[in-house]
Amino acid sequence: MRKLYSLLLSVCVIGFVTACAAVSNHTATVDHRIHVTILHFNDIYEITPVSGGKEGGIARVATLRNQLLARNPNTITTLGGDLFSPSAIGTAEYQGDRLAGRQMVDVLNRFGLDYATFGNHEFDLKEKQFLQRMQEVRFAWISSNVFDTNGLPYAGVQRNQVVRFTDPRSGKTFRIGLFGLTLTKNNPDYVRYDDPLSAAGLQVVQLSEQADFIIALTHQSIDDDCMLLQQNPQVGLLLGGHEHINYQHWRGSRFAPILKGDANVRSVYVVDLYFDPTTGQTEVKPMFVPINEDLTEDPAIKAVVDKWVAIAFDAFRQQGFEPEKVITTTTEPLDGLESSVRSTQTNLTRLIADSMLAAYPDVDLSLYNSGSIRIDDILPPGKITVYDVIRILPFGGKVQQATIKGSLLTNVLNQGLRNKNTGGFLHSANTQQQNEIWLVKGKPVDADKTYRLAINDFLASGREQGLDELKPDNPDFDIINPGGGGLAYDMRQLLIDALADSK
Repeated sequence: MRKLYSLLLSVCVIGFVTACAAVSNHTATVDHRIHVTILHFNDIYEITPVSGGKEGGIARVATLRNQLLARNPNTITTLGGDLFSPSAIGTAEYQGDRLAGRQMVDVLNRFGLDYATFGNHEFDLKEKQFLQRMQEVRFAWISSNVFDTNGLPYAGVQRNQVVRFTDPRSGKTFRIGLFGLTLTKNNPDYVRYDDPLSAAGLQVVQLSEQADFIIALTHQSIDDDCMLLQQNPQVGLLLGGHEHINYQHWRGSRFAPILKGDANVRSVYVVDLYFDPTTGQTEVKPMFVPINEDLTEDPAIKAVVDKWVAIAFDAFRQQGFEPEKVITTTTEPLDGLESSVRSTQTNLTRLIADSMLAAYPDVDLSLYNSGSIRIDDILPPGKITVYDVIRILPFGGKVQQATIKGSLLTNVLNQGLRNKNTGGFLHSANTQQQNEIWLVKGKPVDADKTYRLAINDFLASGREQGLDELKPDNPDFDIINPGGGGLAYDMRQLLIDALADSK
């Protein structure tokens, strides 16, 4: 059955390219419409394939891009934000600094990306790193609401752009207006945001005078994207990002499409636009395309990917990790998808919570934020390597021992539930909730009792959403070992040890 599915999918992809070529030739000779193709993807953290190598991979998308260019030279590629961070390879130190997206920029430069807008994770980087990445980029940035502290666009960033495609036979031109938006979620001191919806309104007014068709390139929630189209019916297409799962919604008075692919290019969208210069109308035809083993990897892009993987692996070895070492062999998949770990417990989240208990055998429970898990992937049954663990917990972090008063513990656990679908959703070991009552080791939490817990250092800093009570100056919360121990108490090492013990 699986072979039949793969065969059918392969036929569909080939048929899609062939059919579109036929449509392109037909429309060119019959109604003289100008045909433009857009390849769109978003939220890309991995340069290599995911799902055990079965899905994703920039080198596979490069093959698709080459196919599209062959059947229509008027092809552009867009990215809906989140490329600098976070990723396991991005944490590797090289030439005196973390890669921090350097590998992604190099791969996308060589890939031939045309236009990108900022995602919130671009601003995970320190200012120096961010500015360095911006200098390295060879594709165009479009952002209508992200500025430096002086309120000016970063060097090389345009508030909008009009892209022109001219029919050599008729001499007529199709003008596509692009503008870009980013949600105001990540706020380092070197960035200033304007309100996205207000910025959109200004851009639409300007582009309505300059373009035949307007596209919003966004990185924000699907609800905000829907609102944008509702308030700006002049926008004919929205190419988005941020959610990590694919969307195809048709919203607004014109029923314009909102298109988002799955993170790490598990899927992309191919959009064909057909502009009629006589009527001024544009037909939009989107196609959802899964990226999997049916697409071969482009050799040139794969060589660049392999170069950066080798650099990162060498850096991990210098940190004391052996990335290619097999830790264990599993018989069931380990679910690290963001949509899973930020809303419920999975076998992977439980394994991490249990591994933290090993650091301090006398603690009552463990506690960590789901944002620590960044793999956004399901590891299939089979060999688990040290690099898989680095992908799961790329930021590492120390596991500290602390004490917490029962009343505060109840508040923290309740806030963790309220943080569902964010990185502040909490995972723990030795806790459960029954009839809205929290239990630790099977007994109701005593508001006056002091509990010992193992907690990751980020959560213990008070920087997580709604959890600012977890900080050292709270008398109901005390960190016993502020240093957090050595390598043995690194979250990644604890998980490696737990996996090794599970053999």
